[in-house]
Amino acid sequence: METITEKITLGGGCFWCLDPIYSDLRGVKHVSVGYSGGRVPNPPYRLVCTGLTGHAEVVQVEFDPQEISLEDVLRVFFSIHDPTTLNRQGADVGTQYRSVIFYNSTEQKETAQRVRDEIELSKIWPTPIVTEIVPFVEFYPAEDYHQKYFEKNPDAGYCQIVIAPKVAKFRKSHLERLKL
Repeated sequence: METITEKITLGGGCFWCLDPIYSDLRGVKHVSVGYSGGRVPNPPYRLVCTGLTGHAEVVQVEFDPQEISLEDVLRVFFSIHDPTTLNRQGADVGTQYRSVIFYNSTEQKETAQRVRDEIELSKIWPTPIVTEIVPFVEFYPAEDYHQKYFEKNPDAGYCQIVIAPKVAKFRKSHLERLKL
């Protein structure tokens, strides 16, 4: 029996930080890092970093909705980055680091809005959520060296200082959701 998967494209700061978390999540079948939401076809990383392309750094998450719901994929999203800072995550500043959900269907849009409202009402974050919810248009995979960056470069400075603590915190607080 063939597994039917669903895709959602998410921007929450540096894609290197989101990739290992979603890769660890039970029900997620594949994660690819790349660029979405901009005006330039197939942009290179260096151009995206300028902010001139309009793209956000994103992860495209392919998941099995029989194993993990879109609601849970999005709840994880809202717990692993700060959705209240406009065009910024920590020291990373620019529109390429914005908080954004690119939906593929009316159902995904409604689910994203419902989960965002749920998180907003819960007051988990002390300031308003600024996460954009916009239609998906195109995904451009990032260069190969960006794919699975944390897995390939665990001893790199950025990985040790920024990514490893985020991954450890996620694993500790979501132990029941991790792949075995």
